[in-house]
Amino acid sequence: MKITGLQKTSLIEYPGKIVSVLFTQGCNFKCPYCHNSELIALESCDREYFPQDYIFGFLKKRKGLIDGISITGGEPTLQADLYDFLVKIKKIGLDIKLDTNGSNPELIKTLFKDRLIDYIAMDIKGPLDRYEEISGSNVNTDNILHSISLIKEAEIDYEFRTTFVPGIHNKNDLLDIVHLIKGSKQYFIQNFRPNNTFNPDLMGLNGFPPAVLEEFKDIANNYIKKVGIRN
Repeated sequence: MKITGLQKTSLIEYPGKIVSVLFTQGCNFKCPYCHNSELIALESCDREYFPQDYIFGFLKKRKGLIDGISITGGEPTLQADLYDFLVKIKKIGLDIKLDTNGSNPELIKTLFKDRLIDYIAMDIKGPLDRYEEISGSNVNTDNILHSISLIKEAEIDYEFRTTFVPGIHNKNDLLDIVHLIKGSKQYFIQNFRPNNTFNPDLMGLNGFPPAVLEEFKDIANNYIKKVGIRN
C-alpha cells in the first residue's frame, strides 16, 4: 500500500463516526479541479510511504479513540494489496469507509461480497458523455455504470457526490447526473474550492454562490432520497 498521508482524527470524513484518514498515492483520473493533486502521480515525489507496520501499530493504539478509518486518495482501488490491507484492518475491529471514482467495479464487488467495507463514497464526475472531458482521462463508462449499480444495491451505507466547478459543470450536467443515480439513498453536491488544484489556472476561480447550490439541491431532491450540500 502506497500510503502517503495520515490524518489522525476526522469528525467529518465518515458520517457519524470518528476516524483516522489514510491517503493513498496514485489516481487514474486527472481532474483539473482535484484538490489532492499531489496524489495523482503513481509515485510520490519523494517515493516515501508509511510502513504498514507503523499504520497497523498506530491504529491498534487508536482503537477506542476512533471508530474506524477512511481510505481516500488518489484512487485507493489502484493499490494492488488493498484487499489484504482491509482484511488486516478488519481484524483490528475498525469500520472502514472507502472513497472511489468507481473505475474498478470488480474489486468493489469483491469488497462488498467479503464484507470488507462499511461505507462507500463514489464520486460522479459528470454526465457519461462528458466523463473523459471532465476527468482529463480515458474512461470506460461501462465501469462507472457498473459501480453505480453495485453501490445502489449494496447492503451498506453509501453516498454519491459531485464536485461542481463553475465553467466546467452546469445545470444540465446536474440533471444528467441525478437521472444516472436516480433512486439512490444519498447524494452530496460539493462546491468547488480553489485549493491546490491540478490545473493551476483554476486557483483563481470561486465556487458557485449559495443560491445556485440550493437550486441544484431542489432539482436533485426530485430524484434522490436525501440530498446535501458541502461547501
